[in-house]
This record gives sequence, C-alpha cells and structure tokens, in this order.
Amino acid sequence: MKYNEAIERLELILSQLEEGKKSVDELSDLVKEAADLVKFCKEKLKETEEEIQKAFEEE
Repeated sequence: MKYNEAIERLELILSQLEEGKKSVDELSDLVKEAADLVKFCKEKLKETEEEIQKAFEEE
C-alpha cells in the first residue's frame, strides 16, 4: 500500500464514522483499521525522513 492510498482510506473511514450509521461491530472494525493505517503512515513518514537525512549526509 502507498502512503496516499492509506490517507485516502483514512479519510473514507473518518467520513463513515462521522455519519454515525454504523453498528458497534462495524465501528470497532473501522477503528482498528484506522489505527493500523495511522501506524503505517507514521512508519512511512519516519522511513522517508531517514532517507532524506541520509541523502543530505552523503553530500
């Protein structure tokens, strides 16, 4: 999965949560998925930051 895809999915989940039309089970699943996506995005940002720092150190 790419970072932008994860962000788009998070935005979709957020809009579904804001609607308030999901069952408790569906809400639980959406929140778990959102947590996984946030973790993925944080890791991706950290990796990118490290790559940028390495690139500047090499110059």
